[in-house]
Amino acid sequence: MTSAIETDLLPFTSEIRPEGLAVGGVLLTELARCSGTPLFVYDEDHLRRRCREAVAAFGQGNVAYASKAFLCTAMARLAHEEGLLLDVASGGELRVALHANVPAGRIVLHGNNKDEAELRTAMSAGVRHVVVDSFDEMDRIERLYAEEQLPPVRVQLRVAPGVAAGAHEAIRTGGNDSKFGFGLVGGTAAAAVRRAAGSLAMVLEGVHAHVGSQVLDPAELAAGAAAVARFAAETRVHRLTVGGGLGVAYEAGQTVPSFATWAARVRTAVRDAGWGGDVTVEPGRSIAARAGLTLYRVGTIKRIEGVRTYVSVDGGMSDNLRPALYGSRYEAFLPHDPRAPRPLRARLVGKHCESGDVIVDEAALPAETAVGDLLATPVTGAYGYAMASNYNKLPRPAVVFVSDGRARTVVRRETEEDLLRLDVDEPARLVVPPTTVGSGAGAARCVGTA
Repeated sequence: MTSAIETDLLPFTSEIRPEGLAVGGVLLTELARCSGTPLFVYDEDHLRRRCREAVAAFGQGNVAYASKAFLCTAMARLAHEEGLLLDVASGGELRVALHANVPAGRIVLHGNNKDEAELRTAMSAGVRHVVVDSFDEMDRIERLYAEEQLPPVRVQLRVAPGVAAGAHEAIRTGGNDSKFGFGLVGGTAAAAVRRAAGSLAMVLEGVHAHVGSQVLDPAELAAGAAAVARFAAETRVHRLTVGGGLGVAYEAGQTVPSFATWAARVRTAVRDAGWGGDVTVEPGRSIAARAGLTLYRVGTIKRIEGVRTYVSVDGGMSDNLRPALYGSRYEAFLPHDPRAPRPLRARLVGKHCESGDVIVDEAALPAETAVGDLLATPVTGAYGYAMASNYNKLPRPAVVFVSDGRARTVVRRETEEDLLRLDVDEPARLVVPPTTVGSGAGAARCVGTA
């Protein structure tokens, strides 16, 4: 590819000026100068518009933002302000949502292995419902209800409909061989319905399924919805949730269904399957991905004659794990001249001590790309910051929202001091009586703090 970066991969408010690309009325080169790199930049107007499009397609109260795609206090508030429920997948995400003053009744708790602390918080706070994933989880809920007198909790049961979709095996979640949900095959899901319906600790509200992520064919999403809709109709539950999974374009030439198309296909599928009620969905990537991009600074260019060119930047797999995890593909460009042709083929890599630390395996870049250039990878708003780590003790990047010519930091950049905050370098102190962990002659003794 020698052409300029496709504008369809950029946030909605992107504007090419003589000085370079602006998003939300703010030049990316100025953002990098003021806030440093690596840097996650989100178009706030883009996020809000996508939230509104989802609500318009599926109806008020029928859209939950899948916060695992990207969550911070500001994002939780934005989604809530735009009428979305918050779908959280851990106690930590639940805490962020509550800290953002999202009412508990607007929060849904997911997770295939929720512990008692997470369930205790959810039941005490009064979340909208818990998506129950196993019989062990039912045991925990009933124990908290009986022993701690926590109130009954509304639940939806996650089922594995036997339909798997997605761009990579690791993000196909709806098949029979999955760690998620009660299988429709063999009657496991039916047994779960009977137990939940007969439990004093649970109020059975509905069923839930999610077939996979980064799905570009709405027929696959519709097939999964139909399978779980048939089960929902047979069991006569009150609510049906068909998850998220709608994909986005990461590279030029990819086509993506609209929310309206997704809604129409799903509604037809569930109606034909016998379901006459509303349908709830949980988009995450399709809300956040294109709204965000990542800014890097080029530090090294290494040309290996007859092999390839390596362009190294100041981030890497610690701020975008998806290429290493899923083989995900991205594009790249120079924000100071986004219209520039990109004839140079190079492997865009990070600064980590891993050969697999690859951001774009075969990036198209301008021929004049040089050390010190600001470089951007678009469509990184989902699962970039959310999966960020401190590998090699790199501080995680800052996150900024831009809108109407203003930028605001919503997550500050970590510092090297932050990397030491949790280290304990003083002698161990005995704060609890020693206990035996495990059993047998080799059992360990607990003598320190946790």
